[in-house]
Amino acid sequence: MDLTIPSTDLTAILPQITLIGAASVLLLLSLSDRLRRAMPYLALLALAVVAVQVAGLWGQAPRSFTDMMVRDDFTGFADLIFIAGAILTILISVAYAETHGIDRGEYYALILFAVSGMSLMAASVDLFTFFLSLEVLSISLYVLIGFERGEPMSNEGALKYFLLGAFASGFILYGIALIYGATGTTHYQDLTTFVNHAVPGPKNLLLLAGLGLLLVGLGFKVSMAPFHGWTPDVYQGAPTPISAFMATGSKAAGFAVLIRVFASVFAELRVDWVPLLWGLTVLTMTIGNIVALVQTDLKRLLAYSSIAHAGYMLLAIVAGGAEGSSSILFYLLVYTLMNVAAFGVIAVLSAKGEASHTLDEIAGLGVRRPALAAVMAVAMFSLAGIPPTAGFMAKFYVFSAVVKADFLGLAVIGVLNSGVSLYYYLRVVVWMYMRESTRPVPSPADRRLSLNGLAALFISALALLQIGIMPSSLLQIAQRAVLMLR
Repeated sequence: MDLTIPSTDLTAILPQITLIGAASVLLLLSLSDRLRRAMPYLALLALAVVAVQVAGLWGQAPRSFTDMMVRDDFTGFADLIFIAGAILTILISVAYAETHGIDRGEYYALILFAVSGMSLMAASVDLFTFFLSLEVLSISLYVLIGFERGEPMSNEGALKYFLLGAFASGFILYGIALIYGATGTTHYQDLTTFVNHAVPGPKNLLLLAGLGLLLVGLGFKVSMAPFHGWTPDVYQGAPTPISAFMATGSKAAGFAVLIRVFASVFAELRVDWVPLLWGLTVLTMTIGNIVALVQTDLKRLLAYSSIAHAGYMLLAIVAGGAEGSSSILFYLLVYTLMNVAAFGVIAVLSAKGEASHTLDEIAGLGVRRPALAAVMAVAMFSLAGIPPTAGFMAKFYVFSAVVKADFLGLAVIGVLNSGVSLYYYLRVVVWMYMRESTRPVPSPADRRLSLNGLAALFISALALLQIGIMPSSLLQIAQRAVLMLR
């Protein structure tokens, strides 16, 4: 019998190969203490190289590994979100890691491994490669969350995420098994063909059961209620830059899969899964916003805010179509900038030895640290959806997609939830500028902060204002990125 080995075009996964190779090199270099301070900059260099590769492959669609991985514009746009989140995370990590004793090479290597997992998830067009990519991401995050080994909350967060993540992976794998049992394939294109020609019957019920289990597992990854219980404890316990990284990159990877699977592959079954997702979307927005109202710890407040924003993005999944998918991509990029700015302020203050997790501790920040207070204010206004910030435009595009899809009631619920969120976002601004602090105003020498952290914060804040004023170019790129999904 002749053995035929299929040809493999590695162009489709060139950025991922670069990421994994760079992460492996960082692990080897971490054996030398002399190179410790160079590690973050080597990681940034690797991410810059990957960004160039992604830009160079824009407009192409090479496939690899018997069409199980694809390098289309959708993957490219998602990769740019992951890369932007990782670069900003590393910048705010430098001083924080030194202060908290976690400035080791494997910290930055794990960030690169996590980004490779995110990128592979977005590039996967087969359920098995998606699952393997998810595990690459998850294992990296399990370690990063517990990286502050001397902190009980960090250990608790890592253990909680590990145990619940294992259950979520089980749901996903069982869902894939049922989908394969119903269709005889796990490839997205073959699944689309099956769905388009499916007739009601037992196999259809098996397929829907598999989709339900898949939604449970992905719901855990994107903090969708009622699978959100881990989020506040993990965000609070993890190192603050990693909380930002999880709130942005991990969520973006989960939504990239949701778009490919639900908004594209199983779009013909919308009549079956949209009612369920409609209810979960309302539940996610409402729980996130209501519970955030009573939070006094900033990291927990941002965690529940993350849950609420997952609900806003799920609105667009319900809406469906190219407009819904492109609005999610736009929202994810804006959401990355908003969260890096908010968590970044906390991380930079922590790096200076100033506790900053509660509202009491940021009182008077506008006087003590005016630059950081300004960045936090921009982040809060954007998260609340107040013009002219990018957060307003992100919500506007999502709600527009929902209204155009004739889900007017769902759009009204989303707007009402967004109105509720104004209270806890603006409360942070009030505490920074309108409450007196018991802390002394630092001297000019004490005001000096990490240039890396400040660069990340000001880049994020300025980008939020720039996108809020001129959003059309970015939205057009997002719209072109989803055309290949059709």
